[in-house]
Amino acid sequence: MPRTPSRPLAAAATPARRASALPPQKRRAAIIDAIGPLLVEYGERVTTRQIAHAAGVAEGTIFGVFADKDELLLAALEAALDMGELENALHAIDPDLAFEPRLVAATEIIQRRVEHVWRLVSSLGPRFQKHAARPLTDSDALAELFASERDRLVIEPEVAARLLRALTLSMTHPMLTGDRTPAADIVAFFLRGSEGAR
Repeated sequence: MPRTPSRPLAAAATPARRASALPPQKRRAAIIDAIGPLLVEYGERVTTRQIAHAAGVAEGTIFGVFADKDELLLAALEAALDMGELENALHAIDPDLAFEPRLVAATEIIQRRVEHVWRLVSSLGPRFQKHAARPLTDSDALAELFASERDRLVIEPEVAARLLRALTLSMTHPMLTGDRTPAADIVAFFLRGSEGAR
């Protein structure tokens, strides 16, 4: 019986190509993304093993990009306080919506941020909470939303954006109000004082 030719040994022995490792900055970002829900649930009691499992990395990988657990917790807190995600979400609001529905959408986005940051900060101990104490930063994206309807306002868009955020904070923060005020109610209340004839 004729022998069937076998595959060359070299081809059979070629190992599968491994995926390249993430650069350190992307590895840091992936770990920080994974830690948010854990911090809300466990606070600073969260273990590096839990973090590694959530991020899908080896525990030792954490210490390859963070000096220690405290540095990681501070990085996660700074990421939660960063305005970038808020700005991106506000910029993504459909510009074809009418003015008031756009403001309601923006207010809902701000409310979710207020609640998320509060849950995260309140789950951490005092030594981390002091890092969260900072002035309210202006939102360029929200100011742009107001600027698109400049003729309807009796105040500057930047001032309107600042006031709406402050009002939303005071009517959403669990330490300042019992129940979250619906975004539509906040906007309706706000517009009665910011619209008018020019």
